[in-house]
Amino acid sequence: MRVQPRSRKSEIAGERAGALLVKVTAPPVDGKANDAVRRLIAKRLRVPISRISVVRGESARHKLVEVEGIDDAELRRALAAG
Repeated sequence: MRVQPRSRKSEIAGERAGALLVKVTAPPVDGKANDAVRRLIAKRLRVPISRISVVRGESARHKLVEVEGIDDAELRRALAAG
């Protein structure tokens, strides 16, 4: 997934270059953007935020996010559908 911090609104904005584009209003400081991504995904999937973790890329725009109990294909479908 590619994260765009400091956007006008938080949203999942489709796919770009094979990666899900996630825009968040939070700045990329002190993990605020990561927390905003986790909250946005949790809200979209209707799961507790504790089930979502940033596995790789905590300080990068490209991130690998894992949702406990949901495989990659199911996650992509659920996020793209909303």
